[in-house]
Amino acid sequence: MKKTIYHISLLSLPGLLLLFGAGCQKLDENPKGSLTPGQYFKTQADLDASVAAIYTELTPDYAFGFTSRMTSCFGADDLTTDPALNKGPFREFDELNGTSTNTSMLNQWQGPWAAVYQANNVLANYQQVQTTEQDKEQAAGQALFLRAFSYYYLVRVFGPVPVILGPLDANARPQRDSVSKVYAAIVSDLQVAIAWLPTTFPNQPGKATANAARSLLADVYLTMTGWPLKQTSYYALAAAEADTVINSNQYTLVPDYLKVFTTNNSTESIFGLQFNVAGGVPDRTYGNSCVPLDEVALNGASGWDDYYPEINFYLNRPQCLRSHETFYDTIKLIQPDKSYIFVPWNSSQTHAGHPYYRKFRAGVGDGVVETNTAIMSMSPSTNKVIDFIRYPMVLLDYAEAATMAGGGPTPAAYAAINQVRARAGEPALTTGLSQAAFQDSCVFERAYEFAGENGVRWFDIVRLQLLPQVIAARSPLENPINSSVDINTRYLSPIPQSDMNNDPLWQQNPGY
Repeated sequence: MKKTIYHISLLSLPGLLLLFGAGCQKLDENPKGSLTPGQYFKTQADLDASVAAIYTELTPDYAFGFTSRMTSCFGADDLTTDPALNKGPFREFDELNGTSTNTSMLNQWQGPWAAVYQANNVLANYQQVQTTEQDKEQAAGQALFLRAFSYYYLVRVFGPVPVILGPLDANARPQRDSVSKVYAAIVSDLQVAIAWLPTTFPNQPGKATANAARSLLADVYLTMTGWPLKQTSYYALAAAEADTVINSNQYTLVPDYLKVFTTNNSTESIFGLQFNVAGGVPDRTYGNSCVPLDEVALNGASGWDDYYPEINFYLNRPQCLRSHETFYDTIKLIQPDKSYIFVPWNSSQTHAGHPYYRKFRAGVGDGVVETNTAIMSMSPSTNKVIDFIRYPMVLLDYAEAATMAGGGPTPAAYAAINQVRARAGEPALTTGLSQAAFQDSCVFERAYEFAGENGVRWFDIVRLQLLPQVIAARSPLENPINSSVDINTRYLSPIPQSDMNNDPLWQQNPGY
């Protein structure tokens, strides 16, 4: 009888992901008829399929296709979860009390590693394919981008991890490399990807491009200026890469902020993972996941209460159109006659007593289907692209990096942040700000532009070591934080215990 494996360990991946990777399917022990790279990497179609498999590794629930991709990011103020129900894995990190056995955090580990190994498979074999050099380089460029993207996620969540850039023997026990070595590998991959990738892949949304690699590299450089590396010389490099993307004139902000979250592959989408419900690859971040438990649709479906913002994060929001389109603060309660009454988020009639996110409800019309007075249906599975790099990120990265590199805000830095503020419905930023005040403005703007999105707020908190301020501003109505926790150890997550058990030489991150 076959035994089904649901957990993917770092050290078990090389054999399991020899060719196609796990994708969205279960992994069976002793698969029969496996192809070898020598048999497979022959044609352009083979190469295209092997590259597509890297993207596929990032889309399942056990990777980035579900809210669990943000588990360790619940320590931020833009994310909290239900104080009870089945939200224990999210709640652990919301209370800064994550554990190495957290089942949801495991998804943050195994999805990126699956992509790394599949990317390594492509990079080890793409030269065998009978096709043009340009096609080879474009395939390899995508593999390099996705490997860098995956490592960037891993190093920010877990800190030191093994840098594996080629095929790995199934019996190998790679050791954890320093954070600086991980970043060096990320930078190297992205620099080559920029050279090899085209500006666009016409009619092929979702493929990484040269400007996607530049945008990611700008964000990587900005992160390297903060904790734990604190190498401020990278501000200038971050500004230069972001400036190149801006001056390419390839991207523009969508005029209506809410439409960013109800359409796919918009004019500001630089890199996003594609999903397809009919193809068995749903995005399960939108729809039910962000809906109040109190809300029940006419089709009988109810919200899951997985994630919503902390109270004071909501109360401190800028008063603008973007905030209205971001937050959902009037709850629809169904009545016995199937009509609805409307109560404020802090009503005693609500379960959680919190505001929610409006922008993640609808998906592309396949999440929550509603009018102003009723909820017709809701689904947990949508076709909504998850945008990991949007143009506002480039603008705000540039504004902050240029200011910190040059000793103060420049007219170009003001112009960049004011583009984001204008779309939000905010006035232009006050002129004459100090370097520190301008940086604070960039961080604040990013918090609300990307509220609830892919850990953007958490990673800012980490690089700038803002946990003391975030905790001090936390409402006493939130899930309680253990006062004995050393918050200086909470900027990293623990390595999953299952992988710690595989190698006795590994040492757990401090504090866990």
